[in-house]
Amino acid sequence: MRKVLSLALCFGLCGFLAMLAFDYSKARDQQLFGELVHRVETDQPLIALTFDDGPTPRAVSILATLLEMDVTATFFLTGREITANPEDAAMIVAQGHEIGNHSWDHPRMVLIWPSAVRDQLSRTDQAIRATGYDGPIHVRPPFGRKFIVLPRVLSQQDRTTIMWSIEPETTLGFDAAPEALAQHVIETAQPGDIVLLHGMYSTNDSTRAALPLIINGLRARGFSFVTVSDLIAAGG
Repeated sequence: MRKVLSLALCFGLCGFLAMLAFDYSKARDQQLFGELVHRVETDQPLIALTFDDGPTPRAVSILATLLEMDVTATFFLTGREITANPEDAAMIVAQGHEIGNHSWDHPRMVLIWPSAVRDQLSRTDQAIRATGYDGPIHVRPPFGRKFIVLPRVLSQQDRTTIMWSIEPETTLGFDAAPEALAQHVIETAQPGDIVLLHGMYSTNDSTRAALPLIINGLRARGFSFVTVSDLIAAGG
């Protein structure tokens, strides 16, 4: 009986620790190794719009809005989709936006070997450079998941993990009305925030429709839009 109770206690403790590790792996503001940025402390009214995944042909709509409204943003792209849609990736570069590494094919980088992490990052870096982009390449973990291996590899490579401080689609749902998504960002935003948006897939119509509302609303509050790298520099 004691042996059964001991085993049950052991399994229960292991399960509890696994749950803690799982929750910690998605923390927006901390990780075990290296530098992580989810927002920047600054008194300047600066904010960074970031777009995850892709590129896909839907990027054209986002880029048209950004160009028309004179906004520079940061795109965290996957290597596989850059290779599949080189024209869309090239358009992002041509308009002067920043590009970050969002892995090769968007796996959960938690239970993964260091060699696999390095391969995901390296192949995507090569795809990004092939577009002609020559700026800094920060990294955003797929699904925002990181625990030990990914942060350790990034630390060894002297690279920064970029998370976010505002995520309207997750908070309200991807099918929320554009006006609701925009209102959440506009009312929540503080200087130094990093906004996470997804808009490059056919299912994200609300996000694309919300984008000009977000830009207008934040400008009305006095915000200026910068890339993630420029935001980090402003934090000094």
